[in-house]
Amino acid sequence: MSLAKKIACFFLLISLAFTTHKYYLSLTQIEYNKSQKSLEVIINVFMDDIELAINKEYAIDLNLTTKDELKDADVYFNNYLTKNLTFTINNELVKHTYVGKEYEGDLVYFYLEIAVKENPTSLEVFNTILLTYFEQQQNVVKFKNGSKRQSKILSKNSNKALLNF
Repeated sequence: MSLAKKIACFFLLISLAFTTHKYYLSLTQIEYNKSQKSLEVIINVFMDDIELAINKEYAIDLNLTTKDELKDADVYFNNYLTKNLTFTINNELVKHTYVGKEYEGDLVYFYLEIAVKENPTSLEVFNTILLTYFEQQQNVVKFKNGSKRQSKILSKNSNKALLNF
């Protein structure tokens, strides 16, 4: 093998060794709060992924966690979540209330609340968060109602979960 080929192989091996594997995953946790008659929703996504999606979707630059972060970033977050995450409780489409967000490391946690009239017997979740921008995106949905728990993994080909109790 020539010296040029050896050098090329060496650099190829080095570049492969430092290639990071990117996971495309979000987690949506939903818990029924009997005393408040509400569903409490916590969504966590990777900050760089949600920022890229919203920047492209709305032709803006959020500049998350910088001094230049958009003052109305929460408006864009809420609009994006409203478009890409819907809930149907006991066969009735319901709206969420955007409570806020927190940054922790490379994650963003979004907090939503949904008022409910009665204890849910069924919950349908339609979740397309980041599916438009990341082919391998998976959205895990976990629901807790008292001692009952259910989980589903959603993807581009299966973006809806029906949970019955």
